[in-house]
Amino acid sequence: MKVLVIDDAAEVIEAVTVSFTLQWRETDVIGADNGAEGLDLIERERPDVVLLDIAMPGMDGFEVLRQVRAFSDVPVIMLTARDDVLDKVKGLELGADDYVTKPFDHLELLARVKALLRRFDMPQPVSRAPSFRSGDLTMDFTAHEVRRGGERVPLTATEYKLLYHLVRNAGRVLPHETLLAKVWGREYIDEVDYLRVYIRRLRRKLEVDPEHPRRILTERGLGYRFHAEG
Repeated sequence: MKVLVIDDAAEVIEAVTVSFTLQWRETDVIGADNGAEGLDLIERERPDVVLLDIAMPGMDGFEVLRQVRAFSDVPVIMLTARDDVLDKVKGLELGADDYVTKPFDHLELLARVKALLRRFDMPQPVSRAPSFRSGDLTMDFTAHEVRRGGERVPLTATEYKLLYHLVRNAGRVLPHETLLAKVWGREYIDEVDYLRVYIRRLRRKLEVDPEHPRRILTERGLGYRFHAEG
């Protein structure tokens, strides 16, 4: 496995390298101390996961992530010195997969990387029912394809899993913890911000008016419910 660390602090790259070398010997860690070099290494080295610092001079981590998502779906964990909810939400909106706050425990970082890779390796959920229809929305469980008004809706693997669990339980409220455990894993049951970001992303793709959703409904303080149309 290959891990790319993009961070302007040499000591962070060194610490991650030592930690992975000791705890996960088959891992090859490579480093970049700026965004431009990091982008080049993502294209050339094709890492399995990227650890990306936010606060870098010149091109910050958000801009690096924006450019990465234009050509790659490589798993990205953001690194930040601030436990800032707005930073977390912005990173997730841009396509980050996880978030770790500095100074981080290296065993926790290792666990996060392993959990992230498990999610990406897991097959898409399947159903015995061939498809689901609600108004102009159809979901083909066999082809793992979603269409709205006959047009294919491009969804990421995480978006598809989240929608799958919502539609398979249409009409029922799914608590935040249940959705987080099913889509991200039990390690993430407290990360409600992750869920909010992905619900917004689904609404932008599936609702006529994302600000006044009619399909993916919020049950305040509880979770979310998919409303199936006839």
